[in-house]
Amino acid sequence: MGISKGSAQWNGGLKDGKGSMKPGHAAEVPFSLGTRFEGQPGSNPEELIGAALSGCFSMALSLGLEKAGLKPTRIQTNADVQLDKQGEGFAITTIALSTEATVPGANDAQFQKIAEETKKGCPVSKALAGVNITLKAKLAT
Repeated sequence: MGISKGSAQWNGGLKDGKGSMKPGHAAEVPFSLGTRFEGQPGSNPEELIGAALSGCFSMALSLGLEKAGLKPTRIQTNADVQLDKQGEGFAITTIALSTEATVPGANDAQFQKIAEETKKGCPVSKALAGVNITLKAKLAT
């Protein structure tokens, strides 16, 4: 397996500074104190973590469903990443995953089981093992 790369650059102090994050071969993503804590346009590290977990989970769910003899036609996953103040710093305390999938021939019990196993087993979930990750999985009709 290969090595995935990401980088970031920060210019200036905390309050007046700005930076950019670059996930591998993708476009640079701007960030600042304002984009992280004040809702200003741009992104933040937590959004990239949410996107990474959503992407990893969706791909892994597709694999899990295929191993069960099911072929998904669509998987949409979202992640709400909760950043909370802890002592002098901050911590990601919870990530709420929600996924909806169109899977012809699947029943809900089977889908829920595969989705829950996927949440525990995808590589990004494993990397985030210290964070409480919840899952709401819906089988689209």
